[in-house]
Amino acid sequence: MATEETAGGARKATKSKLFEFLVHGVRPGMPSGARMPHQGAPMGPPGPPYGGSPAVRPGLPSPVMEPSRKRPAPSQQVQQQQSQQQQQQQQQQAVQNRARKKPVGFPGANEMPARQMDMREPQSDPTLGSNAKRRKMADKILPQRIRELVPESQAYMDLLAFERKLDQTIMRKRVDIQEALKRPMKQQKRKLRLYISNTFNPARPDADDSDGSIASWELRVEGKLLDDPGKQKKKFSSFFKSLVIELDKDLYGPDNHLVEWHRTPTTQETDGFQVKRPGDVSVRCTLLLMLDYQPPQFKLDPRLARLLGIHTQTRSCIIQALWQYVKTNKLQDSHDKEYINCDKYFQQIFDCPRLKFSEIPQRLTNLLLPPDPIVINHVISVDPNDQKKTACYDIDVEVEDPLKSQMSSFLLSTANQQEIASLDNKIHETIESINQLKIQRDFMLSFSRDPKGYIQDWLKSQSRDLKLMTDVVGNPEEERRAAFYHEPWSQEAVSRYFYCKIQQRRQELEQALAVRNT
Repeated sequence: MATEETAGGARKATKSKLFEFLVHGVRPGMPSGARMPHQGAPMGPPGPPYGGSPAVRPGLPSPVMEPSRKRPAPSQQVQQQQSQQQQQQQQQQAVQNRARKKPVGFPGANEMPARQMDMREPQSDPTLGSNAKRRKMADKILPQRIRELVPESQAYMDLLAFERKLDQTIMRKRVDIQEALKRPMKQQKRKLRLYISNTFNPARPDADDSDGSIASWELRVEGKLLDDPGKQKKKFSSFFKSLVIELDKDLYGPDNHLVEWHRTPTTQETDGFQVKRPGDVSVRCTLLLMLDYQPPQFKLDPRLARLLGIHTQTRSCIIQALWQYVKTNKLQDSHDKEYINCDKYFQQIFDCPRLKFSEIPQRLTNLLLPPDPIVINHVISVDPNDQKKTACYDIDVEVEDPLKSQMSSFLLSTANQQEIASLDNKIHETIESINQLKIQRDFMLSFSRDPKGYIQDWLKSQSRDLKLMTDVVGNPEEERRAAFYHEPWSQEAVSRYFYCKIQQRRQELEQALAVRNT
């Protein structure tokens, strides 16, 4: 948990410093009242910042035009639409290329409506969320020209580099933790202190209820883990698979002398068990506790236990001990490494002279037994002079390493994620506003240096964009003159026009004749 809080706090602090520097210009190490040198009030054209370039003016129809830019062609609409789409794409690319050559920051006529529309309806854009998700680290980098204008921005770039290193380190540690969790971790042995106590309630002749008029005793079985470093204490019942309390059969009969508890998938964990029975004499009882081993452990067959020197162990440890015995006694076949030549002890246990090592797990099934339960003999005392009698026992149990739970919680934790995401969004928005202010500044500087030339370039750019927006193909000024139609291509264009008309009329007649014939 400490690692998780440290990583989340470091990322949050880095984001906060980045945003603070962008908004207030406070550089790490500067006094609290210090700011970046003021570069002058941001100036620019009235209205929102410029950018974007829609292909068509909003609300303007886009009729399919002939290549000769004369009138809408009523025939061959499919082919003409395809050719017109290709021409429009080429012209849009040409306008975009010309837009790159414009004076920096100068708006085009087709850029203003789109930017205004985006500024008026920022919340109605359905793609705003997806665009926010696609933001990358490169979107937070200040352009080189802005860094040249504001030398103090180098501190922001240093913080950005530190954030990148921090993110890489956290990601690498997360991958290391994931790989570590895939490997089985060694169980730690701890002491479970078991308390067995009983109380005796003598009979009261003046009691109103039937329970008070009969003598009874109550047995309680409780326990706790000693030196438990975990923040979440494990319940007492979580250490056991089953619990059986066997009372004196002569006193309580064959049907009521056993009290059993067995774990099921829906079992609710508890801190202890209690048994209440009527009686006014001391009772001998036996407690059988079956530990819940994780991973499961097995008791070995007596012959195999003597051979390996293991009494109760997990399946993987038993197979590993068998392999160690095979290597120590050189039982592996020298020609066929897959086989094991059994010695006399192996022959007695597995009942064969030769076997494959891959067969051992299957043959072990009949040699593994459930582990022995923990047996505790206790006397339930009803001596009036001893109102409460307690017995204490220490049991060795295996628990998971607490580091494993901390690592799992670190991977699943989402602490500080929302705050980090909000700081990221603020940084992106601030960088965008800085870029827009830089565009407006360049616009004003370019206009102030050469107003006449700038206006001329602007008018040319607007004229080109207007042609694209109104689907104008060709040069209208030349088309107004008669000499334009005496060029060599005009004869071929007229022939093609009449040919298209004839084909259209022929198709209409054929369709009319087909309708009459039917």
